[in-house]
Amino acid sequence: MKKQFDAVVIGAGNGGLSTAAKLAISGKKVLLLEKHNIPGGCGTSFRRGRFEFEVALHQLSQLGTAEKPGELREIFEEYGIIDEIDWVQIDSLYKVVTPNGEISLPTSRKGCEETLIEKFPNEKEAILKYYDIVFKFNDETVDMMKSMSKSGGKEPGAIKKFMASKLFPKKYPTLAKYMLKTTDEVLDELNMSNELRLAVNIYWCFMGMPPARFPFSILARCTALYINDLPYYVKGGSQMISQALTEVVKKNGGTVMFNTAAKEIMVENNKAVGVIDEFGNVYECKDVISGISLVDTYFKLVKEEDRPAGVVDYFKPYTVGISALTCFIGLDCTPEEIGFTDSFNLIYEETDCNKAFDNSKCICPDKDPLVTTCYTIDDPAVSPEGSTVITAGTLKYGRPWMEVPAEEYYKTKYEMADIIVDRLEKRFPGIRSHIEEMEVATPLTHMRYLNTPEGAIYGFEQDVTSTVLFFPNEDFIENLTSSNGWVNTCGFGPNYIYGYKVAKKILAKEAK
Repeated sequence: MKKQFDAVVIGAGNGGLSTAAKLAISGKKVLLLEKHNIPGGCGTSFRRGRFEFEVALHQLSQLGTAEKPGELREIFEEYGIIDEIDWVQIDSLYKVVTPNGEISLPTSRKGCEETLIEKFPNEKEAILKYYDIVFKFNDETVDMMKSMSKSGGKEPGAIKKFMASKLFPKKYPTLAKYMLKTTDEVLDELNMSNELRLAVNIYWCFMGMPPARFPFSILARCTALYINDLPYYVKGGSQMISQALTEVVKKNGGTVMFNTAAKEIMVENNKAVGVIDEFGNVYECKDVISGISLVDTYFKLVKEEDRPAGVVDYFKPYTVGISALTCFIGLDCTPEEIGFTDSFNLIYEETDCNKAFDNSKCICPDKDPLVTTCYTIDDPAVSPEGSTVITAGTLKYGRPWMEVPAEEYYKTKYEMADIIVDRLEKRFPGIRSHIEEMEVATPLTHMRYLNTPEGAIYGFEQDVTSTVLFFPNEDFIENLTSSNGWVNTCGFGPNYIYGYKVAKKILAKEAK
């Protein structure tokens, strides 16, 4: 039996949920299909013993305050969920731990500058110049985005044409100079020491790219947004946002189906006309929105005979991105008892970040930068009284884990987890003796639950040549578009916002 919808959204990840919510509150008949039994993708949680573990969210950006709302707050207000969720403002940006000490940065530009100058007095000029570039870059970016929006030039092609014009470098000199530079190129220009670099370039780990390839444009935007709009956590974890968005879809007449994977995107005359699920049910629609990987969208769900010419060549320059090896740990003590003071920590074994990143191509996590989050510091109620929940992990490519023999997998993953715990023990003495529960996720775990190629958590690799202006966001099939981090900057905030914009684009198209 066939059913009719205005739009079918495949995948209830952050982008897909946001698109479905916006379409639903706009009066569209929406169907949201999700393979898993809960919504969220990376925005989920799970329980082990008496602990509930956050899967992925470290810090939420672009929320802002009620007095000075960020873009995400305005969207969530429109969805009607801003007052349904308890938002926890985080008091520090992050802590960087190096072989020579530690640096904790506050949530203000002046505070960051003063802290770093005190730590690196001989590099005062470089520090002040760095933040000057970051905030000028951000201001010019915001101005350009507003200008392009008002003029109707919302497509990437229009932005590229504008950037190639003579007017662009005159109006936006900082953007023109640094838009296509890597993080290392900018820090080289400032002649920063390796240790100071570690203190300012931390957001490379949010995109899974080493500073030698990490676009400065993303670093600058992340730095400015987290300082201007402040970082947040969510009481109950990101699952609360995922569930709230799901309820928005339902309350506005949308249909949400869990444990139901899409099997095929129906295409006629190069136009998406519907979706067939794994049980053979047919859903005809005007628009199909894919919240899953572009690889699966075009090479699994679209039949070969319906795949447009040029798709294969278009995707050749793009490489599937990195995954992660993560320990989810419940402790029978408070954070203070083992020395946790900051909720977000990046721990280095050496000061050469690019060299350390090379270790992500092998299984062993002995040298990788260690991303460690303690949510109990932000919200003591996140775990039972007198206990602590932390995550500690490293970025790892999926391919080496895919080559581990099945009979050795379980043993291997816990051996690697033990190395991570050893590293934590050096930084937080006594932590091992307080472990009550521990679960370990590898790239294969992400492959299973996210259903992404090689367990990728950031979509395609996002270096200077494949991000921002070069995202693979061209729609090859009419009425088929994507809404996730495979076609946009990764992250919770960015994908909620992008999903909203995808919906607005669809609504504008239908209004013509």
